[in-house]
Amino acid sequence: MRIVVVGGTGLIGSQVVARLRAGGHEAVPATPSTGVNAVTGEGLADALEGADVVVDVSNSPSFDTEPALDFFTRSAQHLFEAEKAAGVRHHVTLSIVGVDQVPDYGYYRAKVAQEEAVRAGGIPYSLVRATQFFEFIAPVMDMCTEGKQVHLPSNRLRPMASADVAAAVADAAQGEPSQGIRNIAGPEVHRLDRLGELTLAAKPDGRSVVTDESASPFAGMPDVLTGDDTAHIAATRYEDWLKHN
Repeated sequence: MRIVVVGGTGLIGSQVVARLRAGGHEAVPATPSTGVNAVTGEGLADALEGADVVVDVSNSPSFDTEPALDFFTRSAQHLFEAEKAAGVRHHVTLSIVGVDQVPDYGYYRAKVAQEEAVRAGGIPYSLVRATQFFEFIAPVMDMCTEGKQVHLPSNRLRPMASADVAAAVADAAQGEPSQGIRNIAGPEVHRLDRLGELTLAAKPDGRSVVTDESASPFAGMPDVLTGDDTAHIAATRYEDWLKHN
């Protein structure tokens, strides 16, 4: 199959492309660096010519409400117009576990709007909702560092390796449209402050973790970020991942 991966040079997209190529498919990354801009529609018609499947793992450059909403809704509009013209038969979008249960977080509202656009887009689809990536833990810690203290709340997360996310997205792209949502999550539930402690135990740098319920982008979020008993559980544990990353 010819599978176009929008956002195909990023953290998840590059791994999706590699997995699809290893599976014998023609996987084509579509990003501004390859001359394709879904927000403006530039290059989409040529990129999607002959495509069987489109995978959208692109992400807004801003987490603020209005820029993120504009990014996801305009991208979806241009993608589905181009997909219909090209005869694409399956659209796969990566989203977030619990995204529709956090109405006070603007970025999540933008992702909900993207999901709604996918359902209304007129192309058979699959939505893959993932929990937070292991790769996000260290940047969140850096964002919340004050001197030698890392201020983190006790929100429960069930994070997973980006490689496991990419595997699930690639599997969806190679299968039939589900016309629904597949939730995927890591194997363990951790508090965010505990994840910080595990990180510094594996890679000590003189900092220590302070539990602070007002810190980080996750402050005040409801307890919906771990998925439920319907989630497919990935294999990679955070402590094992830390040993190799």
